[in-house]
Order: sequence, then C-alpha cells, then structure tokens
Amino acid sequence: MIDMHDYSKCPTADAAPIAVNMLESFRAVGYSMEAAVADILDNSISAGAKNIWIDFDWNGADTTFSLKDDGCGMTNDELINAMRPGSRDPNEERDINDLGRFGLGLKTASFSQCRKYTVISKKQSEEPVFWTWDLDYVYHHAKEWKLIASLPNGNWNEQIRNLSSGTIVIWQDIDHLLKNVRKEDKKAYDKFLQMMERVKKHIATVFHRYIEGNKIKIFFSGREVDAWNPFLIQHTATQSFPEEPLHNGKIKVRGFVLPHKSKLTPEEFRNAEGVRGWNAQQGFYVYRNERMLVSGEWLGLFRKEEHFKLTRIMIDLPNSLDGEWQIDIKKSVARAPFGLKDNLKAYASLVRAQAVEVYRHRGKVVQRNSATKHFHPVWIEKQKDGKRYYEINQEHPFISSMDLKAIKPLVRLLEETLPVPLIVINESENPDSFFRPFEKTAASSELKELLKTVYNSLLNTNTPEQAKSRLLLIEPFNEYPELIECL
Repeated sequence: MIDMHDYSKCPTADAAPIAVNMLESFRAVGYSMEAAVADILDNSISAGAKNIWIDFDWNGADTTFSLKDDGCGMTNDELINAMRPGSRDPNEERDINDLGRFGLGLKTASFSQCRKYTVISKKQSEEPVFWTWDLDYVYHHAKEWKLIASLPNGNWNEQIRNLSSGTIVIWQDIDHLLKNVRKEDKKAYDKFLQMMERVKKHIATVFHRYIEGNKIKIFFSGREVDAWNPFLIQHTATQSFPEEPLHNGKIKVRGFVLPHKSKLTPEEFRNAEGVRGWNAQQGFYVYRNERMLVSGEWLGLFRKEEHFKLTRIMIDLPNSLDGEWQIDIKKSVARAPFGLKDNLKAYASLVRAQAVEVYRHRGKVVQRNSATKHFHPVWIEKQKDGKRYYEINQEHPFISSMDLKAIKPLVRLLEETLPVPLIVINESENPDSFFRPFEKTAASSELKELLKTVYNSLLNTNTPEQAKSRLLLIEPFNEYPELIECL
C-alpha cells in the first residue's frame, strides 16, 4: 500500500478549472450591489487611501460605475497579481489593519455586478498601469485566464495622473442591473438612482467608524458621505453598558439601549431606524478592524421581538479570528463560535432587559418615593399553565374609585376579548404605526378631564404634592408630567 503522503509513483492528471466556467461562477457568489461596492472599498482602505471617490455615468446599458482612491497604488506585477483569482492564501498571517482575506474580493465583487471591469493604478513617481477582465473576451476568444491591456473611453488616464498615487476600478456592462436598458428609460433611471442611494447608505453604515475617526473621506457623486452610527452614542438619552472583554481580551463587547421614540425628534427617529427599520436593526453589530460585517442580527441566540427593538450591541473582532467566526467571502456573514455563545447571551440578556424597561415605560423615568412604591399600569400580565394572559388592573386608582361590582361584567368582557393575536401580528409587520388616542394632542380636553378626575380622587387621602407624585406613577398620566405640574 502506498503511503498517502508519498505520491511520487502515482500518475497525475491536469484538473485546472476552465477559465470561463470559473469566472462565470464568481458571478453567483451572491453579492448585493451594496456589498460589492463595500468590498472594493476595503481594498482602498487596506492600500492606505485617505480619500475615496465613487461615481457613475448614466448611459443605460452602457453606464459606467467607478471607484477611485488615493492609496499607495500598484506596479504592473502587483496589479496583475491583484487581478488573479485567489491571489492570497486566506490562512496567511496578515497586517492587523488588513480588511481582506481570500484574495477574491476585487474579482468576485466586480464580476457579481458586471461582465467587464478595468483597474488602472499608479505608484508614486511611476507611470500608470492598467488591465481589464472581459468575460465575453474570455468566452468567445481566449478561453484562458487572459487579461487585456485595454482602457475604457473617458478621461481615466487624466484622473489617475492627477493623483500622486492611487487606483481606479471601472465597471462596465453592468448587466445584472442594466441589461438592455435604454438611456431614455426614465423608470429604469429612477430605479438606478434608488439603488445608488442604498449603496450610499450602506457605505455610511459599514464604514462609519472610519469616517467618524477621520481616517477616510468618501465622496459619492461629488458629495461627502456622512457616517451613520447605529448606536446614537452622542444622544443624552442613550444608555451605554460597560465594555466586556472576551476570548482573552481579543474580543470586545459593548451594549447600548437607544432612546425611546418620545425622547427623539421626528428627524432623529427616522435617522436612527436605519434603512431597515427599528425592529430589524436590533441585535449584534459585528465589526472586524472597525469595519462592520453584520448589522442587526442576534446570531441565532434570540428572536427579534418588538419590545427589544432598542437593543444594539457592538462586537469588535481582530482579523486573526476570521476562521473561528466563519467570515465569508462577501464579509457579510459571521457566526459566533460555540464556546462564546453563553457569554454573548448572558451579556445581551442584561442589555435586553434594560431595553424592555425603556420600551415599557416609553422613555419615562418612573419616580418613586417612600409613600408610593408601585407603578400602576392599566393592564397587567399574568401566567397560568405556562401561558400568558392579561387582566385590567383593578388596583389602578381610577378603576378602584369606581363601583367594581357594577362594572365587573364590562371588565371581564374587555379581558376576554382583548385581541392579542391581532395586536402581535400588526406590531410585528408595522411596529411604529400603532395609534394611541391620547397622542392626538398632549393637551386634549379628554385627557385633562380624566387627569382632573383622578387627581381630585387622590386629594381625599393625599396632599396636593403627594397626589401629583402618585399621578407620575399611574398610566397613562406618567407620560404627561407637564400637565400634572399645571394642576
């Protein structure tokens, strides 16, 4: 029997991949346009770029999309190697600031969106060099792994020469988006602009820490991109948890509970919900070298639920843990190692518990004093045989002031017909559309009348100041301290 490690006497056969088949396979990796652009930007950042310019020239099916940076640039040999699929060993030790891994990002990201792309690069004090991958050329002519020394029409040479060093990636024949689209097609143009807006927002999110730290400036169609920070760190109502080191300090976890809607202006609320909405943005945000990989995912540890939507937790990883976290080619998937799941779950549970408190009290600080120990909600949650149900709180001051015997049938009717399943469905599908009658106006006559009724009832056994303090602990009056002050 031949030793498995001694193949010297064994016959061999060439099994090199067929060029066109392999290149076409790159197109099926599953990049979105947003993820593809972010992957190209990773190369720019790794090349030490301080400025990145993203632009497009609309021309229907002949539209070009370009990404330019002022990084270190490449020599001819370096450029050819960069355009070679699998140009790097994913297991090799890399610089701690390197955002790459597989040596496939430029190729797979570009081919996922277009059939032809060109890279033109300039090293400092050297002449520009350029090469093109064209799938149609490979398919119809070369049948081999052949680059073409070709440059698209336009002022690309002038652009690269205006930089002391840098690189430009140019996408042509963007067929997945624009195949057979005419330049005059207004509807297609509008859809393309919507896609460009999504790309811009994605970049503002993924690279927000680079932008905030003034490490890079990114310009989209000539305008500087502002960072989108998912944690609202600067807002006074945001609650920050202590950072917790894991994996011998290599991993850092830090939780945030965002402010309730009542603490945000309409503009702040819309901005903080991100591109996917409040419910979808809850969860872990996984970063590798400050570059966001995953946003708003519970990594299989919890389900997304309405009352946890204010929870956002930052996880920082070094690139040396890519394998353990199963970082994929697109850098948009990460999986927590089995040995860390309990630690992450325990930490997240603390943050989630605080988020529930903020959510339930709708951002209000529940004040307590020695005379009054309990908050009085209108509805209370109970459990029986492992199932939840809801009852009207008969100790609520307004309800207890009534003839409970007379209204008991009405109370039971309301409790038995509370449409919990319908509420759950509506809240999960459109969580921020629920309407509360008292929100029509904070100074509605109906609310004021109810407030006065309960206040006068409390005066029977309390001083005016004590009555006002108790009102701050009674739902829904706890949400209107300004009205209580005016009593």
